[in-house]
Formats: sequence, C-alpha cells, structure tokens
Amino acid sequence: MTSPLIPGSVVWSGDNPGIYLQDDKGEWQSLAVYFRVVTSPHGSGSGIVVLGAPRAASGWPASQNLCISTNQPLLRWLGTDFVARFASFRGMAGLQSMTYLAATSASTSGDGKTFHEETLEAAGVSASLRWEDLSAPFAADVPPAQSATGEHRMLSVFVEARTGSIRVNGAALPGKIIERDFLGRRMKTSFLAFCETWITPSAS
Repeated sequence: MTSPLIPGSVVWSGDNPGIYLQDDKGEWQSLAVYFRVVTSPHGSGSGIVVLGAPRAASGWPASQNLCISTNQPLLRWLGTDFVARFASFRGMAGLQSMTYLAATSASTSGDGKTFHEETLEAAGVSASLRWEDLSAPFAADVPPAQSATGEHRMLSVFVEARTGSIRVNGAALPGKIIERDFLGRRMKTSFLAFCETWITPSAS
C-alpha cells in the first residue's frame, strides 16, 4: 500500500493571498501579499507586504512600501527567502527598502463566497486587502520546478477574485488587475491562497 505521507520537510504552512496591479504600460504599479502562517522556523504570525512604489528604494512614509506584521522576524524571513523570489516581486527595490512596522491590530472578514478582507494596523497606518467576486476554489500540487522558489514543493487551495483592492490608510493604490498564465490556466492577479504549504523534498 502506498503511503499517504508526503516525503520531505515542511518549511512553512498557512495562507498567502495576493493582489498585483499593473499600469497601462504593463508594468507592476502596486503589489501586495498577505501571510497568515501557522508553522515555520520563526513561529506563527500574520503580516501584509505592500509595495506602492515597487521600484523606489524607499520605505514608509516617503513611499507606500511597508510591511505590517505581528511577527517581524517571520516576515523578514518570508520577504527574503520567498517574496523576493516571487516573479512579480523579483528585483524590486521597494521590497529591499520597505519599512517594517509592528501590528497593533489585525482583523479578517468575509463570507467565503463573495468577498474576503484582511487588515492590519500599526501606529499611524493601516493596510487592507480586499478580494471580491470570488470563483470556485481549486487545489494545486506544484512540483519544485514549477514553484516560485524552484526548490520547494508547494500545495495550496486557490480562489480567483475578479476584483480586488489594496488600501493604505483607506486610499486605494493605483493599477489594475490583469489576467495571466498560472499553473496551466488563465487566472487574474487578485487571488486567495489558503492552506499553502511549502515542502523541501527529500533527497532522492
């Protein structure tokens, strides 16, 4: 009988939805990704990474490049080892220069069918991501060669959102959602990713 266990070691597991917005020239104008991590080398925690000026080597408040989190060591590690390797964030100066802020509150809302929203607040600033017009979920088991890092197996449940917004202190960041190739299908750049688990495969 084949074992149901997946070989390898779990690096981290949790939720990892995002919203990526482009300008009229096809360049990334505003980028955001959310993490709710339940297990990792740095423990658990949540955070929002927002790049309102992805190519600017500056942080908050000079630009809207910031990370609000409940666990800064965790989010710094995720930023360096994972987000920096995501295709849309790769090489962005704003990611290296963003300001890390300690969360004073965090909230989640949504009905699981029509919308989902995540908000984190820090002293003097709030960041919120909202996904609306949700599609049916689908599951993916992504081998290392196709994963964002190129070295981890990634399991996740994805939900496409036809509309989405990134807000800092209530003001929507500019840009528009686009559709792109994603795991053998077309999918918008506003998406939910639940139960995401990154695994380092066992050596063969």
